[in-house]
Amino acid sequence: MGRTLRKGVVFTLLFGCCASAWAFDPLLMFLFNAASEAAMRTAERNEREAARLGPRTPAPVPPKTYPGTVVEPAQLQRLIDECFLYLGDAQKREVFDQLNAALLEPKNAALRGPIIEHFTERALQVRAAHQHIAALPPAEKQRLAREFRREAEALPLEDQAKLAALLRQGLLPVPRDFNQLLLATLAEPQ
Repeated sequence: MGRTLRKGVVFTLLFGCCASAWAFDPLLMFLFNAASEAAMRTAERNEREAARLGPRTPAPVPPKTYPGTVVEPAQLQRLIDECFLYLGDAQKREVFDQLNAALLEPKNAALRGPIIEHFTERALQVRAAHQHIAALPPAEKQRLAREFRREAEALPLEDQAKLAALLRQGLLPVPRDFNQLLLATLAEPQ
């Protein structure tokens, strides 16, 4: 297992160990879980790209529907655009490209339905959390940001830096204003 992937696993385990502290606020637990998953995806992507040799070949034109399903690639692209509001266009395209490649992979034929179902469920959860946070009054957002900081301060310095990097990159599934609030809260002097 590569060094980057090991760090991602450690990062995930550290967030998992803090679950009891988050039991009081499911929203904080969701945010830390999302940060953990983002770190894992980044670590896995970096690991794959480091192992890849040679020029990148363009992805084939996707079929009208994924084999064995009634789902069209355009439907998944629309789902990504509607649910991952916190991502930029290039990041949304990257999510689609990776999902599309996994669904077109012949060895994943038996898993296409479950992959699509899981991704759709997760995307809808992200959108619901995003909308819930966006609707919170400013005072509640401030309270959550303070709690987020307390939980983040309990992490090792290396993991705190990774969390701040995820916030700077806008990779947590929160509205941009709340992302900036979390980043500013982490940057405040103690």
